[in-house]
Amino acid sequence: MMTAPLILVVGPSGAGKDALMEGARQRLAEEGRFHFVRRVVTRPASAGGEDHQSVTSAEFREIEAGNGFLLSWDAHGLSYGIPRTIEAFRHAGLAVVANVSRSVVEKAREELAPVGVVVVTASSAVLAARLAKRGRETAADIRRRLERAAAPLPAGGDVSTVVNDDGLEEGVARFIGALRGFHP
Repeated sequence: MMTAPLILVVGPSGAGKDALMEGARQRLAEEGRFHFVRRVVTRPASAGGEDHQSVTSAEFREIEAGNGFLLSWDAHGLSYGIPRTIEAFRHAGLAVVANVSRSVVEKAREELAPVGVVVVTASSAVLAARLAKRGRETAADIRRRLERAAAPLPAGGDVSTVVNDDGLEEGVARFIGALRGFHP
């Protein structure tokens, strides 16, 4: 059996990546064709947002040193990791969907093929409103995240873009369409 794709989800803070992934995970659960990654993050579980495995910085570095991550990166004062154990799902034929930093896309393309990239985006006004509403960042943090949103996003034949300016239902439907484009 061929290795199923690793589908990388990228986009600016506030674009709705977590909400779209959770909506798709719920809708696609019975199909048994997609696995949604639970990231390892140096953020307390009580901080809200995505369901993640919370670890200390020391624990994260220990996992990283033991080659426990396929991909890892630092952003916004936190460390994030995609567990190496997801490869078992890919080898079993399940497409693996992971929210990652755009900084690791090239490494994934080079080392973890087949890879697809879903870019989730929204207008600047929508991003700003969502970041303010979630209440996890200061005004300065929001400004920095909006500035970073203007940075180039991955491009190429393995990229599908989902504009998430509308309601959640519409966004989830578009997102599922993008996932199925990589794993029909």
